[in-house]
Amino acid sequence: MSTQKPVVVIKIGGNEIDDAAFLGRFVAAVQAVQADCQPVIVHGGGKEIADLHQRLQVPFEMVQGVRVTSAESLRLVEMVLSGLVNTRVVRWLVNRGVEAIGLTGVDAGLVQVTRWQPDGLDLGYVGKVTAVRVAPLQRLLAQGFVPVISPVSLGEDGQTYNVNADHVAAALAHGLQASRLVFVTNVPGVLVAGRVVRVLTIGQVEEMIGEGIITGGMIPKVRSAAEAVVAGVYQAVITDLDGLARTGGTAIVK
Repeated sequence: MSTQKPVVVIKIGGNEIDDAAFLGRFVAAVQAVQADCQPVIVHGGGKEIADLHQRLQVPFEMVQGVRVTSAESLRLVEMVLSGLVNTRVVRWLVNRGVEAIGLTGVDAGLVQVTRWQPDGLDLGYVGKVTAVRVAPLQRLLAQGFVPVISPVSLGEDGQTYNVNADHVAAALAHGLQASRLVFVTNVPGVLVAGRVVRVLTIGQVEEMIGEGIITGGMIPKVRSAAEAVVAGVYQAVITDLDGLARTGGTAIVK
């Protein structure tokens, strides 16, 4: 089955991905998206990764907001992201009639990375995206499948790496020439005076951060969206599940 529907890459985080109510609403939103677009889903899972580290008493530290990933830690990251979370999301979608298929960045070499050492810091097995292979995804999309992708990816050295899900989503959206990259959050978008701002340029984002209009947890969200646009994504959107279903939210553009 071939289709010319535009691709939408949807990134969901790990804060609510273990909540049944959220997953039920997420599936409904994906089904609404399918009416006009082909969804590709990328997920995180940071909360459950942290919980498993604590439960098994495996130490870890955060450096500049990035989880340092030792060899032992990487095993837990893979267990959570590519096992528990990926299977859960696929299960919810399939149970509601969506032809979802679970993948990782390693499968078919979808996401290729190199070891990331910002400012010379050793973060262990943390990867930075260098290339993506979208042809396998395009074949799956042409057959009507909805790919659900764990951000665990393949290093140039043949090793698996822990990669930021925002960065994986942005790279895939660029490679697939997606019409939108949607970051699903718990708010309907960037709010000013209680109302959602429909469109922001990259320059306006930094101005609003500097003026204290965009604050707190929204800052990393809008910066991730802006980085995606800089990387070549046509439009990055910040919204909640309702906005995903009805194409609402705040669009970040050049």
